[in-house]
Amino acid sequence: MPRTIWSGAISFGLVTVPCHIQSTTEDRSIHFHQYHLEDMGRIRYRKVCELEDREVSDAEIGKGYEYAKGQVVPIRDEDLENLPLPTAKAIEILGFLPWESIDPIQIGEGYYLAPDGQVAAKPYTLLRQALDRAERVGIAKYALRGRERLGLLRVRDEAIVLHVMRWPDEIRDPSELLPPPVDVPEEEIESALALMEMMSRDDLDATAFHDEYTEAIAQVIEAKREDRPLPQTPEPEEPGQVLDLMAALTESVEKARASRGEETQKPERAEPKKAPARKQRAKKTAARKTAARQPRSA
Repeated sequence: MPRTIWSGAISFGLVTVPCHIQSTTEDRSIHFHQYHLEDMGRIRYRKVCELEDREVSDAEIGKGYEYAKGQVVPIRDEDLENLPLPTAKAIEILGFLPWESIDPIQIGEGYYLAPDGQVAAKPYTLLRQALDRAERVGIAKYALRGRERLGLLRVRDEAIVLHVMRWPDEIRDPSELLPPPVDVPEEEIESALALMEMMSRDDLDATAFHDEYTEAIAQVIEAKREDRPLPQTPEPEEPGQVLDLMAALTESVEKARASRGEETQKPERAEPKKAPARKQRAKKTAARKTAARQPRSA
């Protein structure tokens, strides 16, 4: 069972929903420790007081804020737990927005909100069903791990999920990173759309989306345990310089079609769409020349 990392209540107008915050994810990565290679002794980090030059226990360690050189104010956990904030023990919903109006770059890690006991079952279900039927998400403020945060509440299956959100002023302006303006021909955009269509999926299929890095690490560990040769690394393809973007898109579409078992067919390259415009301009020019040759009436 996931451990509870926060206990409080959702504040929804005058409705209160006692709840717990629990993690939505599990870490499946392979983790390493540090060892002394000469004798494989474990390397550990010790907490040492720089004034007394001795190792101290966790019970002796607390928080502090250095407001000037050498001047520190001690801060106890009790001080942070009793902050004068309405969100210290409450997830205060401020409003509701359409999901599409939220910029995904603001959305961070997600947590399950679990109702705290039978008394919370009905208001929890009420809020979940209201969110689901309105097709909106709740925007809230709450305090967690030493700071007030912005949060997003949404429905996932039968549960309410709380996502950490970044404050608007934490999002960098991307304008300084953008490339200079360029003109992209319409036929290249159409080819890119065709490639996207060939690569479209209905869902995140676990057979296609999995952690190959962790699998490779596990193979290396097993090979070293059994004193076998390490698995060979496949030679990566050298990325070539794209000289003809249209040709690269067309070839990509054909490869995607072949990977899906569809018959490959190289589409005929369309004539540039500006050709009719040139003919039209030629007709207008000829008309102007004919008119210029006609004598003016007296």
